Amino acid sequence: MAWFDDFEHGYGHPGPIRVEGGLRARSKRGSIGSTWWSRRFIDILERVCDKGRLSRGRAYARQGQVLSIDLEAGEVRAAVQGSRRTPYAVVVRIEAFGESRWAELEAAVAAQAVHRARLLAGEMPPEIEELFAAAGVDLFPRDLDMDCSCPDWGFPCKHLSAVLYLLAEAFDDDPFLVLAWRGRTREQLLGSLAADRPAEPPAVADVPFAERLADFYAPGASVHRPERRPAAAAPGLLLRVFPPPADLGQALAPAYDRLGERPEEP
Repeated sequence: MAWFDDFEHGYGHPGPIRVEGGLRARSKRGSIGSTWWSRRFIDILERVCDKGRLSRGRAYARQGQVLSIDLEAGEVRAAVQGSRRTPYAVVVRIEAFGESRWAELEAAVAAQAVHRARLLAGEMPPEIEELFAAAGVDLFPRDLDMDCSCPDWGFPCKHLSAVLYLLAEAFDDDPFLVLAWRGRTREQLLGSLAADRPAEPPAVADVPFAERLADFYAPGASVHRPERRPAAAAPGLLLRVFPPPADLGQALAPAYDRLGERPEEP
């Protein structure tokens, strides 16, 4: 009966050993995963995996049969209690990106102010999947290298399915786990994005409005706040800041110089 050792239906088998304190899915019925990123992960699984075993995996996840899940770069390891006394060992592997690839991805994220701001705020912008694709990689894995120590020959077995569904719920709680699985922890990514913060704009003196009442509506200088004329621009400065086409530079130089001159006193 070894081949049917952990089949919870048929052949008179009693089903899995119930455990106390296992990891239990929050979802009681229907689909698992509520955010766009966890649903994206589940959609990939449900397209390529056996629907019957996925259904039994959801039942295992909701019963609390998964004892532990540990995620690190490129690998998830878990223990699932079946009908045998010894829990089954589950391993799910994906590609973890190297430092050079992550440097490229972080630079691409930092170049998009909105994406960068949302990640720094703890959110996962939907456009980040396209950003990864533009770099030639997938944010969500298309291929999973999965293994379970159970005797079930199906792929994936219900033990693997239970772990994958609970992993999706973990992604709901912390979207940075998706990136950590690819090789970048939250601390590493946010530290890199914070270090790439653009230069702060120059400080501008804040004058209280009450002190501006005397001249706020005046068209120009007043006796209370004499006009401060700007210093004349250095010759050729405007040409360097706003360079015209090469063949016009010499012809426009006198006009640019006159624009930078101080106007004559009335």
